[in-house]
Amino acid sequence: MIFTWIKNGKPDVSMCINASLAGLVGITAGCDALDALGATVVGLVSGFLVVFVVEFLDLKLHIDDPVGAVGVHFANGVWGTIAVGLLANPAAPAGLQGLFYTGNFRLLGVQLLGITAILAWTAAMMTLTFVILKKTVGLRVSKEEEIKGLDKTEHGLPSAYADFVPAVESLDYGYEGAIAVRGETPVAEAIPVKKVPSFADGSPKFTKVEIICKEPRFEALKNAMMEIGITGMTVSHVLGCGAQKGQPEYYRGVAVEANLLPKIQVDIVVSKVPVRSVIETAKKVLYTGHIGDGKIFVYDVENVVKVRTGEEGYDALQDVE
Repeated sequence: MIFTWIKNGKPDVSMCINASLAGLVGITAGCDALDALGATVVGLVSGFLVVFVVEFLDLKLHIDDPVGAVGVHFANGVWGTIAVGLLANPAAPAGLQGLFYTGNFRLLGVQLLGITAILAWTAAMMTLTFVILKKTVGLRVSKEEEIKGLDKTEHGLPSAYADFVPAVESLDYGYEGAIAVRGETPVAEAIPVKKVPSFADGSPKFTKVEIICKEPRFEALKNAMMEIGITGMTVSHVLGCGAQKGQPEYYRGVAVEANLLPKIQVDIVVSKVPVRSVIETAKKVLYTGHIGDGKIFVYDVENVVKVRTGEEGYDALQDVE
């Protein structure tokens, strides 16, 4: 913790937890052969070693090890085994003769031989196993499955990290029958349209309204849009942040932007319904007076094409045939 605190300016919580696991892994081999001093040395080295190995893999080799398993289990498993050869106290229950206590290299040699044998056996069996998998069921999923994500295609879950990548079908907003606005602000009402907006040449004008809002306000926003005549919209779950950046955080020594919050993005293309009506209705529905109420972006749209029928322009936006 102290090392990451000095290095990054803040203590890295995830790395500290991994360091505690690293100490557990490191002492496993010599738990009956080391005294208190030896165990302390193993723990201290393990704490630093896991940081060095994880950052080396992430920052130098660019190898994806999301949970730091290599740094915790592999590196400290090897270190703990070597530590027995170095720090084993003959007075401990195991009665082994470590190099630093007796000057005898025999135990260290045995430990190094054991590590070499295990690494060789593991490498051979892993290679054989992956070759068999590659020739039979394959090592890679399809491109479509990779895009959808293995949580859904392999495990049947919309998302294993619901707070990070929310899934549309999995969210229960609980806003059935909710009042769209607060206080004395009037409820949005449909506004009759007598004339379709058009450009100077008389062609219909299309405008895209992009609304970013909090997740719990989506149902109220959707209902309000339907009331003013909006019959189609595209809804996406996104992550974002505004001007309130907060303080940077570090994950395993790497600075990350951790204050991205789940939001709803609603895209609407309008022609008959006035753009100002859409904007004002959205403002009334989404307003709470707190940071994070959302933003509305307005764009000009050149054309609209309905793929199924081939209709373009104003006709492509209509639901009736």
